[in-house]
Amino acid sequence: MNADIPTDLFVGTMDGEPSCAPDDEIYDIWPKLLVMVFLQGIQHFVIDNTAFRIDAGPPEATTPQVLMLNVARYSKLRFVNDSDLPLRKIQISAPLPWIEELVAAQPDGLPALHGFLATHLAEFRFEPDQQMLVLAEQMMEPPPSMEGEMRTLFKNARALDLIGLACSALVRSRELKNKPRLQTRQRCEQIRDYILAHLAQPLTIARIARETGVSVSWVQRHFREEFGIGVFEFIRVRRLELGRQALENEGATIAQAAHAARYSDATNFTAAFKKVFGFPPRNLRR
Repeated sequence: MNADIPTDLFVGTMDGEPSCAPDDEIYDIWPKLLVMVFLQGIQHFVIDNTAFRIDAGPPEATTPQVLMLNVARYSKLRFVNDSDLPLRKIQISAPLPWIEELVAAQPDGLPALHGFLATHLAEFRFEPDQQMLVLAEQMMEPPPSMEGEMRTLFKNARALDLIGLACSALVRSRELKNKPRLQTRQRCEQIRDYILAHLAQPLTIARIARETGVSVSWVQRHFREEFGIGVFEFIRVRRLELGRQALENEGATIAQAAHAARYSDATNFTAAFKKVFGFPPRNLRR
């Protein structure tokens, strides 16, 4: 894959002047990934009737912000000038096909980033770390020795670093968001496995919670969310399946099957069996 810097990569800086684009001017913009680092000031703009407003604060109390914005199709842009604060900003525009090609070439496909790039006007905001701030300041003020093409190359190299860091921040953010969900699923699977290993023993939610290291309310809430069935119903169905296996595979009597399913009364077992499987247990007797 060709990972060269695209010729239509745009790197722009605004250092200390208020945004002065006329409010009524409409600009055509092409599909691109935008990474904007706001070091100071406020900017407000509208793309395809969706408003974006970024506030990095005044010079005496700045809170730098990064806006990563995906423009997935040709769009219309308009600026809204509602602030007189001086604006210090880095803007990087990378052609969307180039970014998509880079993402597709990754071994795992980076699903979080792929989903972001597939969504028009998807946005991700975060506070930059020190590494990003250093890169932004270097782009604002390249070394005096950098002139002409070397100055452009210097800025582009740091722009690519900023794109990479912004994409990494997005992926980490999605992973952290999904981590609690994954942990819940894993704990519920642990609870399920404990139940299956102890079906022949007396089971209460208090015992299950104690043995798996969670609270009773946690078990009651999350087990149903994950498996679509309550704990007691799950236990009942699995025990009835043990009774069914005894009938089908071992030639057990209905009384023996009821015992295997932990029913003390064969009539109750028969009623429960028919409710779950749709036919009475005698249909399985050899």
